[in-house]
Amino acid sequence: MIEINADMEAIIKQAILSFVATVNEDGTPNLSPKASLTVRNGALYFADIASPTTIRNLRRNPAVEINVIDIFQRRGYRFKGYASILPPGDDEYSMIADWVRATNGLEYPVDHVVRIETTAITPLLSPAHVFAEPARSQDEIRKTYYRKYGVKPIGKQARSARPRSSLISIPPVKRKRKAT
Repeated sequence: MIEINADMEAIIKQAILSFVATVNEDGTPNLSPKASLTVRNGALYFADIASPTTIRNLRRNPAVEINVIDIFQRRGYRFKGYASILPPGDDEYSMIADWVRATNGLEYPVDHVVRIETTAITPLLSPAHVFAEPARSQDEIRKTYYRKYGVKPIGKQARSARPRSSLISIPPVKRKRKAT
């Protein structure tokens, strides 16, 4: 397993949203957004909160790819590897489920936790890093994309911007819990 370094972990925390790709039974891709990707003890984990297709695919074929991009820094990482599905009662399951509930609320269901054995990591860079002449600093790139997304940095961390679209009221979706 390739260990996740401090920069990778920082990008995961800043990006919040990641995308997990698995393979459907017919060979087509399945892409599932995850806001629960985290790093613990140098390994990647995410929670199965509402992802029955992802879990079904991983049970049949554990190959997985996760892309994480900080939209303001215009960079991130692609993690390839193999998934292990951890059931309730497992120590690693408890570690991640406790974090998800502490972060999001006790009502969040965590049906499984998935640990990724990372076999390859590739940096992802936007053309803003590759083709700009003259090269632009990370700060210049960040400011450009704050403007493009219509957000302003708030608080101590300039990466904690609130998009204007967050002012839209979206009714919550209630998920039926499985009978135990």
